[in-house]
Amino acid sequence: MAEQEANCLTAFPAGEQTVWADVSPFLGTVCRELEVGELIHGENFNLFEAMSALEIMDPKMDSGMTSCGYNSVEEAIGSGAAPIKLHLLQTIDVMDHLLACEATWHKGHSLAQTVFTCLYLLNLERTSPNSLLHAYCKVTRVTCNLIRSFVSQSRTHEEEDFFTMAFGLPLKGEGDDKCLSILNAVDETVARQLRACKNSVTRKKIADDYESLQPDPDLEEGYCKAVLSRLRFRKSFYHALTYMGKPQGRGLEMAHKHIVSGLSELARIRESSDFLSSISSRACKGEFDDRTTASGQEAVGFDASINSRLLSPTPPRSINILSWKMAIDYFEKLLQDLDRICLLPLNPTIEEALQFAVDFQKSQPDLVSRSQLQLLIVQDGKLFGRDLLSDVICRAMKMPHLANNRDFQRNDSVIQLGRLILNLLRILCTNIAYQHRKLGKSLQEWDALLHQVEMTCNNQQNGTSSGSGGEGLWMRQMKSWAEEQTCWIACRFLMLGFELELYSPSEYCMIYWYVEHVLMTLFHYKVFKERSATENEHERMPLSVDPCS
Repeated sequence: MAEQEANCLTAFPAGEQTVWADVSPFLGTVCRELEVGELIHGENFNLFEAMSALEIMDPKMDSGMTSCGYNSVEEAIGSGAAPIKLHLLQTIDVMDHLLACEATWHKGHSLAQTVFTCLYLLNLERTSPNSLLHAYCKVTRVTCNLIRSFVSQSRTHEEEDFFTMAFGLPLKGEGDDKCLSILNAVDETVARQLRACKNSVTRKKIADDYESLQPDPDLEEGYCKAVLSRLRFRKSFYHALTYMGKPQGRGLEMAHKHIVSGLSELARIRESSDFLSSISSRACKGEFDDRTTASGQEAVGFDASINSRLLSPTPPRSINILSWKMAIDYFEKLLQDLDRICLLPLNPTIEEALQFAVDFQKSQPDLVSRSQLQLLIVQDGKLFGRDLLSDVICRAMKMPHLANNRDFQRNDSVIQLGRLILNLLRILCTNIAYQHRKLGKSLQEWDALLHQVEMTCNNQQNGTSSGSGGEGLWMRQMKSWAEEQTCWIACRFLMLGFELELYSPSEYCMIYWYVEHVLMTLFHYKVFKERSATENEHERMPLSVDPCS
């Protein structure tokens, strides 16, 4: 089915060798003969597919019928909708609008209706003569592909969170691995020009050696600052994502440095708004509350309906691109959330990791940062990619000597408990509505594990099990710790109901009673665990012998 859809997409629009058949007479004959409730269908038709079928040629259901722009990228480029020779202010407008489109994509819309409405991205090679535009678009495309890869790998998203479908768009291209070198070359050129503008003594000499970015020398410094801040933000953002993707958190320190740099560049981008809007006000006047560029002008090289035919399997969906100010606010908060992840210690206990995930949700992070958190905590079925779950459970039970015990590591209950812990960490990185639903199901799995462990403990106590005495000791300790975590999950499940406003005021008394009961039970389990750990420590201590006796 996917191959058929891909073939349809590549075959449209029709070429010179395409043969069209007129089916109007056939449809007219059928319409006269069909009774009410009858329909034409193929041999492979079934009612299940009919439930998800869309009515073609209906603008409300068929997104291919809503096209009111160009039929292809080539047609748009041929009509001059995406010129390569741009004034510097126009190039900055393209950068700003592309940033707003990227933020809109992060908010749950599709790439085809946001980032790839940019005609320059759909044919990136033709932008090579404009080095500034080419470098910015190239690193934007690479960053989008990187984010899409992270989110798909984490599997913490739903359709309303993030849209990962690429619709066959050119997310990858030759030379993507060299995007930073291209960006650095342009950055160095603009930085030299900025130094020349600041040095009034050598300005004339350097201006003769280097080509100015635009004809007005009085505006050169402001333009250079605006361009540099945008280029360096993209570079810092890409570096931060790359370093955060390194295994076992090895790149978190460098990611933190680039995040700090990215936040400072965002502040400079904000400052450039006054300069750019003052220039554009010569041609445009008025308020720009919904503007997608710092100058307030409409960016060239974008067409909202250029990819409408790629969306034909889905109903039309109206897209409101975030304003420039909202996009800057979004990326600022995103970097702040990522920075909190970078400051997470890499050797926490499982309880500390769970509590960090809960506290992280209080700032209402978006999916990109939540995906990064999950990929950091859960790597290759291990905590932070280093610690086996059996070792984590040993430390949580206050019985670290079991780390080298093969019987403990191979125990079915221990393996199942490790899987439940990994699943719980993944759940805590999802949005709170999905988290609430999954925690309710997870409680049933934890309850089943508790019954299994309790049955094993009873069999050992009655002598019907072949386990050793040592196994019975850590099995009871594990049961106590699992009960403690079950109470923690139940408390989290109940408290999420308040955040989601699921309770009516008349139910508050009952919910408070449940929360109190769960917290008191949790407290008793913690006390029991500490007491058992102390007793186990005393049992393992060697007896001292009095030499005088």
